[in-house]
Amino acid sequence: MASTGKKTRGRKKTQMKMIENKEDQLVVFSKRRLGIYKKISELSILCGTEILFIVFSPTGKPFSFGCPSIESVSNHFLSRNRPINDNTNILIEAYRMVRTNKLVQHYNEVHSQIDAIKRKKKVLVSTQQTSGTNNTNHWWKTPIHQCNPRELDELYSRFSELAHLCHIAWCKKIVDTYSMSASTYFGNGHHRQEL
Repeated sequence: MASTGKKTRGRKKTQMKMIENKEDQLVVFSKRRLGIYKKISELSILCGTEILFIVFSPTGKPFSFGCPSIESVSNHFLSRNRPINDNTNILIEAYRMVRTNKLVQHYNEVHSQIDAIKRKKKVLVSTQQTSGTNNTNHWWKTPIHQCNPRELDELYSRFSELAHLCHIAWCKKIVDTYSMSASTYFGNGHHRQEL
């Protein structure tokens, strides 16, 4: 019969007390600092106010956090006649403008690529019409006696590549056929006899 005891210790209530060891204080502070900053920014967003928060590490080093930024909070307190959300709207509008500019730039790049493709297509169509060729005339059907040395060299390299691809396909087909016949032969209960 299986034991039904607890596998975890569950929640433990930790006693709030001063940590005496300086290294332990630094470890706890570094683990909790980002969580505290996140809670402060959430509180600032929920309340719609600016918050300036300064906390001192166990070594005495000050860490400051301002929402939306330290500069906006300090400027607000230094010049009380400015509205609170002045910098926030400027930041939002600046972000919106940067994002809009990026989208416009991306659109222009895609549009220019489409135009370049259309121009290439026109050039190809006009070249085919002027040379009297159509899609049924392929490179391998070109008469050899009509080719210049450069075209002959190109034909040779294309035929060499085609021969290489055919050889690879032929080898693969042989291997596939051999493996199928071997698996059929050995799969039916027949065993290879030693000579």
